[in-house]
Amino acid sequence: MAGIQIRKYRDDDAETVKEIFTNGLSEHVPSSFMHILKQPLTQMVLMCLFCALMASSRSFLLPILAATLFLAGTRQFVIYMLNRYIDKSFRSDLNKISEVYMQQKDSCFWVAEIDGRVVGCVACLPAARSPGCLELKRMSVRRSHRGMGIAKALCKTVADFTRDRGFPAVILYTSTVQTDAQKLYEHMGYTRLREFAIPELVGKILNFTLIEYRLDLQADGKKD
Repeated sequence: MAGIQIRKYRDDDAETVKEIFTNGLSEHVPSSFMHILKQPLTQMVLMCLFCALMASSRSFLLPILAATLFLAGTRQFVIYMLNRYIDKSFRSDLNKISEVYMQQKDSCFWVAEIDGRVVGCVACLPAARSPGCLELKRMSVRRSHRGMGIAKALCKTVADFTRDRGFPAVILYTSTVQTDAQKLYEHMGYTRLREFAIPELVGKILNFTLIEYRLDLQADGKKD
């Protein structure tokens, strides 16, 4: 924890925050790809494609080539979906952090700084799906600075802010492929409430699910 400073977001942090967020999400391409490959539907399509081409061509070369292209296409699909989510996040709040988080009641955005360099970020705002609670969002730490307690410090900052505002709990959502994040939240005392498929059709078909976590707090203050 030595040398780590958690401070409120400033407008000149904008590009760095977006870079940290983008790089953090991009790291989940391999795990998301493997998740899709493990789904019965994916395996069935791949097997049917291989068998059909094997029967029609009576050669191993064409089925193997087709399977390779299918796998490459699946990986590109994962990248496309992640980039789509990143773009959506930019439009919804990361292109206007001050407006969404710093100028609104019961909302805030923080960055973690070491030696003047921003290495992590986190935010919170009133939870849309859990009225009366705050939601932790946009948690990300540079890969080069993990294992230093930065994520724990950012989680604690949100919990303290939520408690000081008089809210009973912090809510957050993470995906099933973000296993390190799950371990962190559970270590910080969050309770896993439920799993549910992302609302988009593709998410339901591929069984890509989100996990809802809750951290109950003992309020020491009152809302302004």
